[in-house]
Amino acid sequence: MPDTLPPPYPPDDERLAAIEAYLTVQLMHVRQQRAAVARRQEIQQRTAPPPVPAYRIQRGLDAIRTPVQVHLGTCALAGKGAAGVTEEAARRALADQVRPCAVCRPETELGMIDG
Repeated sequence: MPDTLPPPYPPDDERLAAIEAYLTVQLMHVRQQRAAVARRQEIQQRTAPPPVPAYRIQRGLDAIRTPVQVHLGTCALAGKGAAGVTEEAARRALADQVRPCAVCRPETELGMIDG
C-alpha cells in the first residue's frame, strides 16, 4: 500500500484533519436525513388507508344479514357496510344466486358471463 495520497488531497495533517471533520459532519447529515426519510415512510405505512378489496358483498338489514348483492370493491353503490371478500367468495355468492350489481357488473369481471 503506497504511503502517498492521491493528488486531490493535501499532504499536511492540518488540512487533512479539516477535510476529515467536514466529511464526518456531512456523513452525520446524510445519516440523519436517511433516518428522517425512514421515519416518514414508516408513518405513511402506518397511517395509509387499507387497500380497497377486490369485491364486496352487500348484506340485507334482516336479522341474519343475508347477502343481497355482489359489487366490485371500487363500486360506490356497495356502501360502507359491504364487507370486502376474496374473488373466490364473490364467485361462490354469485353461484348461490346472490344478485350482481347492475352498475359495476362483478360477474363480467369474474368471467362468469360474456359481457
